[in-house]
Amino acid sequence: MKLSNIEFGFDNFLAEMKKLKTEKHFDYLVTIVGEDFGPEEGLGCIYILENTQTHERISVKQLAKQLGDEYVIPSIYHVWASSDLLEREVYDFLGIKFLGHPDMRRLFMRNDFEGWPLRKDFDMSPEKNQFPMTDEPESDWTSEWNLTKDGELVETKHRLFDDDDFVINFGPNHPSTHGVLRLQTVVDGETIKHIYPHLGYIHRGMEKMMESMTYPQTLAFTDRLNYLCAMHHRHALVSVIEEAMGVELSERIQYIRTIMDELQRIDNHLLFLGTCAQDLSALTAFLYCMRDREHLLNVMEETTGGRLIQNYYRIGGLQDDIDPNFVQNTKAFCNYMRPMVQEYLDVFGDNVITHKRLEGVGYMNLEDCVNYGVTGPAGRAAGWHNDVRKNHPYAVYDKVDWKEITGTGADSMERYMIHIKEIYQSLDIIMQLIDNIPEGEFYIKQKPIIKVPEGQWYTSVEGGAGEFGVYLDSRGDKSPYRLKMRPMGLTFAGAFDKMLRGQKVADLIATGASIDFVIPDLDR
Repeated sequence: MKLSNIEFGFDNFLAEMKKLKTEKHFDYLVTIVGEDFGPEEGLGCIYILENTQTHERISVKQLAKQLGDEYVIPSIYHVWASSDLLEREVYDFLGIKFLGHPDMRRLFMRNDFEGWPLRKDFDMSPEKNQFPMTDEPESDWTSEWNLTKDGELVETKHRLFDDDDFVINFGPNHPSTHGVLRLQTVVDGETIKHIYPHLGYIHRGMEKMMESMTYPQTLAFTDRLNYLCAMHHRHALVSVIEEAMGVELSERIQYIRTIMDELQRIDNHLLFLGTCAQDLSALTAFLYCMRDREHLLNVMEETTGGRLIQNYYRIGGLQDDIDPNFVQNTKAFCNYMRPMVQEYLDVFGDNVITHKRLEGVGYMNLEDCVNYGVTGPAGRAAGWHNDVRKNHPYAVYDKVDWKEITGTGADSMERYMIHIKEIYQSLDIIMQLIDNIPEGEFYIKQKPIIKVPEGQWYTSVEGGAGEFGVYLDSRGDKSPYRLKMRPMGLTFAGAFDKMLRGQKVADLIATGASIDFVIPDLDR
């Protein structure tokens, strides 16, 4: 969608944002985009909101107030819970302090990192940015910033830990954190009191690097985010560029993209089901999933040339046409796959130990899922109809018959079962399309140097774990002025504390297994 930003002004911003949620039901905060808008406007944020009843989306722009060398914006921490980590991300990269946010610390960068990387005047030369080789300094304190009646910026210190708190570090290399995530967990015996997520162990500065690259060069980054959703991520990026340029795609391109997206979704769900079992020590179920995933990767590899990194979509269509055997092999895989899913339930899903470990664990109701921005299967397990393919159709999802799978359990067991049922839906979508791929161009030729008209756009797709979106601000050049990716997993990390407070240490492992996040996507 092309953004048409609403502006309330600094003094009215917080009150008007509260009205949008309480009076107009814009209860889902999709993302917050921090941006250096240039010397005339300075620093600020764009907030993208959705009404979960009508699925209408709007965008709000708020410029930061400059106080000497400091920049401030009122925090919406107490309006949308998902803004916790989203505002900390903006602070980390742009240095905007959010007034009233109780935990204004860096999120991805080290605590002793100097500078604000996404500001346009940030010096990226290696001589100016040599990371210290010592351990990162830790503090038991965090900061809250507010303005006095006289307009003076004041800091209030808050303690993160009490003197008698016992703190356990899960990660950054514990296998059940699925990568380099560190969860600083305060416990009382076996009971979890609080969880502080520490991110950035695999942060690579993709959004900053994209600002100095041409649009075709930016595509390679998407495949290296959530490597199980490479098709989905690249689909979002090429779609936002194509929408901005007004590119009309052929039906053949749209059909093939839809099929590839669903094959990628099955790929993602198979690894999720396998690692969920492995985290609970059920190795056999993991091997079953990996066995069937190999058949799927064989089908995709014939056309894309890749198994993990799928660099197949490009601006204007596809890298190449489908392999001559693609239709036949895809149908053979779908016919093979359908009865196999029951095996996962026989071996693991319906096991009494699985039910004991997952039922009632990591519970998060519908209202909290919306408030914390927990999208995808995790949110649908609580009954939230959040599937982007239904609410904001793209490709040919509005031309096929399929069901959005939701549940009511709102716990780890329900999340597992949503993934199981979604595999069947993906197979249904593929089988409806595979024999009906129309003739036509697989690529709409573009100019050698792609330039996007001036404007701001946001496009999202339904990734394997939830909504993945891309915000694009173009100034009419061959490179994006600002390109921001909405990762699927960041809001999941922000919801861990809410999900697990009062539960047991073992429940953290089980909940982490049922939340489908991949850290390179989260860290970018």
